[in-house]
Amino acid sequence: MKNRFLPSRARVAIASICAVAALAPPAGAADPPLPAAVPLVAPAPSTMPPGALGEAIRLGLTIVTDTQRSTVKPYVGNGLTCANCHLDSGRQAFAAPLVGLTGLFPEYEARSGGVQSLEARINDCFVRSMNGRRIPSSSPEMVALLAYTAWLSQGVPTGVPVVGRGFKDVKAPAAPDPARGRTLYAQKCAACHGADGQGAPGAAGTFVFPPLWGARSFNDGAGMARTSIAAAFVQTKMPMSSAGSLSDQDAYDIAAYFTAQPRPAFTARRKDWPKGDRPGDAR
Repeated sequence: MKNRFLPSRARVAIASICAVAALAPPAGAADPPLPAAVPLVAPAPSTMPPGALGEAIRLGLTIVTDTQRSTVKPYVGNGLTCANCHLDSGRQAFAAPLVGLTGLFPEYEARSGGVQSLEARINDCFVRSMNGRRIPSSSPEMVALLAYTAWLSQGVPTGVPVVGRGFKDVKAPAAPDPARGRTLYAQKCAACHGADGQGAPGAAGTFVFPPLWGARSFNDGAGMARTSIAAAFVQTKMPMSSAGSLSDQDAYDIAAYFTAQPRPAFTARRKDWPKGDRPGDAR
């Protein structure tokens, strides 16, 4: 379908930047093997191109950093912002960075049991983490998110992840203890996220610190609703003033506490992991 929101030159430019990020030279006998991962190096905002393509990239940045006040708001069903998980505008290692994603999709996803496009992965975030609805393919918002991700991904070889993709693999030394986690939450988390987990409200329906449970938080089908993923984020990124100060056990106990609290239901999660490999901490 033709995108009526951007001129034809912008559509061509967006396709070009995606192609540049996705193409790699053909392998030859003398070619060195691709590295397992490359350093995460995000381009500077000052390098965004001019014209319609730059406008699309900047809209994507705005959606990520100011979701609640952007044009994507009709597709959002809670009080979160994309940057609550994708820290530093999607540029921070072990905080689900967007850097390098363009060249990694399509890829197999165990949760759906099939091969998933980047667009589908973005929409997964909106129906789960944002408790909202899918963004149409032809919308300027989806074009903008793909353009922003492609711009962040320039220079990353096709099929090669960046160091720090997704979240850090953190293991609990012992079984998670939600009762201990409740005590730790009160000591380490409540000052920002509230004793009741409802976050710290800001201006115009936004949050200075996001809610961790309740109607304005992510639903039970989100990745962050899994204890292991929440613990990885907590251990490496929280508290913001002293990230990394919590032990692996502390992080797991805190995560076991807040992920078990009431939150919106995602009924379609019953169809997740159709091949029988459902993780033990999936809701």
